[in-house]
Amino acid sequence: MSLSTHVLDSSRGRPAEGMTVTLYQGDRVVGSGVTDDDGRLAEWLPPGEPGRGVHRLVFDTGAYFAASGVVGFYPEVVVTFVVADPEQHYHVPLLISPFAYSTYRGS
Repeated sequence: MSLSTHVLDSSRGRPAEGMTVTLYQGDRVVGSGVTDDDGRLAEWLPPGEPGRGVHRLVFDTGAYFAASGVVGFYPEVVVTFVVADPEQHYHVPLLISPFAYSTYRGS
């Protein structure tokens, strides 16, 4: 399975650089990383191949906003999704502000 994410900070009108994201399969940490200057994360450490099943992306929005001196309402955003076909690419974008977020399955 290949997985990527892209985080956009709509309150600042730019990518969310420096946000920690952790990937879980069940209760097991599969990988983690930090978004780049374009708000993207495509390389997980350690690199691995989680398979079919339920996964969770945990976005550390609290630390991201705190680093900017902003008090946010959500300390983290958790996006749970199902990998039905490990041969496909999964892209899970996140749009954030201090008091709202949205997500969808991207391409």
